Amino acid sequence: MKRHGILNSDISRVLTYMGHTDRICIGDCGLPIPEETERIDLALRFGVPSFMEVLREVGEDMKIEKIILAEEIKTQNPQMLESVLAYFNGLETGFKPEVEFVTHVELKALTGECKAVIRTGETTPYANVILQSGCIFG
Repeated sequence: MKRHGILNSDISRVLTYMGHTDRICIGDCGLPIPEETERIDLALRFGVPSFMEVLREVGEDMKIEKIILAEEIKTQNPQMLESVLAYFNGLETGFKPEVEFVTHVELKALTGECKAVIRTGETTPYANVILQSGCIFG
């Protein structure tokens, strides 16, 4: 049995088989997930687990070179945007990932290219992020 890191076997499996530039999404409980994309449903009840709880755990276990957020988060959920950017600015790896903003419609379309979407219990608007995997060597 694992002693450290992510205990959820589905998240652990997906992170293990991801390569450079592969993507995974962490979303709020209302984000539509394409049928062809793996759904890892962590939502227990409204607010649990929170988006930031899940982002922190995945971020600790994944080399992230780029994050993609919905443009709408800037005006519709600036507190969440501030939390996300503060987390990535404070990562102990010393590497700050590139940040890209797309429309929410584009973000939803990009989930079809993700290895999986992790559904949280988050209920605030536009609390969704796509994480692009970096190279762990070199």
